[in-house]
Amino acid sequence: MPITELLSRNASRYPDEIALVEINPQKLEEHHVTWKEYSLIESSSVDSFRSTLTWREFDRKANRFANLLLTRGLGKGKKVAILLMNGLEWLPVYFGILKAGALAVPLNFRYTAEEIRYCLDLSDAEALVFGPEFTGRVESICGRMPRVRALFYVGDDCPSFADRYGDLVGYCSDKAPDIPLSDDDDAAIYFSSGTTGFPKAILHAHRALVHSAAVEQAHHGQQRGDTFLCIPPLYHTGAKMHWFGSLRSASRAVLLKGVKPDWILRAVSEEKCTIVWLLVPWAQDILDAIDRGEINLENYELSQWRLMHIGAQPVPPSLIRRWKAVFPHHAYDTNYGLSESIGPGCVHLGVENIAHVGAIGKAGYGWETKIVDEKRAPVARGEVGELAVRGAGVMKLYYRDEKATKEVLDQDGWLYTGDMAMEDPEGFIYLVDRKKDVIITGGENLYPVQIEDFLRAHDAIKDVAVIGLPDARLGEIAAAIIEVKEGKSLSETEVTQFCLDLPRYKRPKKIIFAEIPRNPTGKIEKPVLRKRYCGEALVSQQVELKA
Repeated sequence: MPITELLSRNASRYPDEIALVEINPQKLEEHHVTWKEYSLIESSSVDSFRSTLTWREFDRKANRFANLLLTRGLGKGKKVAILLMNGLEWLPVYFGILKAGALAVPLNFRYTAEEIRYCLDLSDAEALVFGPEFTGRVESICGRMPRVRALFYVGDDCPSFADRYGDLVGYCSDKAPDIPLSDDDDAAIYFSSGTTGFPKAILHAHRALVHSAAVEQAHHGQQRGDTFLCIPPLYHTGAKMHWFGSLRSASRAVLLKGVKPDWILRAVSEEKCTIVWLLVPWAQDILDAIDRGEINLENYELSQWRLMHIGAQPVPPSLIRRWKAVFPHHAYDTNYGLSESIGPGCVHLGVENIAHVGAIGKAGYGWETKIVDEKRAPVARGEVGELAVRGAGVMKLYYRDEKATKEVLDQDGWLYTGDMAMEDPEGFIYLVDRKKDVIITGGENLYPVQIEDFLRAHDAIKDVAVIGLPDARLGEIAAAIIEVKEGKSLSETEVTQFCLDLPRYKRPKKIIFAEIPRNPTGKIEKPVLRKRYCGEALVSQQVELKA
């Protein structure tokens, strides 16, 4: 069954029920209107603060766009890229592409013009749907996109080099096109986060998308009465595949444009959200705002909020202990996954396993796992090795990259994740680090995540990243880049003293106080840090050698 059938089913069974709500709190702040005051305003200049879409409207919008694409010859097997910020048009555009039999190619909204051009070229995209935030970037590469023959603009003030999406779809039928689709048909190309190099194009079939929806509902039990608060960007598999649980259960979702702690809690309160997926920095910001007295929980209605879950990066156990102390009634889950395994869920902790916080969990619904050595032979429990996963959500291949595909995908369907992990006696898997992030110092392997988790337990540390810096004697040394909490102070001596509880070889040899860069899905951008600090270390080394 293709994923599009779930949308058609919801539109048929629940046509007038709200599928999506878009909230933009920035609109309120621009007009100096509080959230409470807005609910009392019948009509105002801040109508765009909150917009809704029913299942029927959602399905019809998707059908109209599918029919528009077909008039342009963009049907079965063609690729259509999406470069939009989260909003009510994002998912109808995505499903319109799929209903036309084409492949959706979501793009990271942080891409530079050259990265956009690179990804369009790599994916063989013949059309691009983009919003006003990207006009300048798209215009700068207009003459260098030889495969792209259609540019659709979503928003006001359409540039002269593109077609206005809203006008064109208005002339198209809202009936579903008669395009046969199967589980094995190609559905989407996603791009890897690029944290270990330039993005790779990941090809998924409809079977993988449908499997991810089943996994999400199996893990988090979405029912029609649930409301999911979706904050991360929809171009990423994580946000979309968690939303697939709402699609499968025909339940409502709220797209919140913004990550301020008050906005998140206010959205949960006013929209009666029951499930919230957070990234580590957002959860930390909420707790820190509460600690500073900026947030008073008595001002929100949160009793219906039943589940908070986190994924996309290692989760410090200290953070969850803090969260449970403040929100003891919340169920909690950790989700592990990667875009090559259609996002979250190939491994998950499970709400019943809160006592094992720190582990990423066990094989998810419909998934298998194993941990292997460098020869891909299974290691014993307690030993560190590379995590491999297998299931219906594994990618078909890296598009146009046979060599990279063979490096991570074997003939038996096992996907080798590049993540180093270990399994405890009870079968719970603990993420140790990225294979490429391991620091080798004096012949010893250091796993940065372990050091980062230790340091995050310090009450003055907001965020931390540990990277290897070149060293003439040891090969590499561990450097801790530390972001201090607002209103707190911390010295290098205090950090060094705190680290005395670590084994000597694990203690950071260099302390740097700076902001930690993270990508839109919350992952630390370690290539950025290496570029910034490894170059400085090499220069310093050369100066010392000359002296």
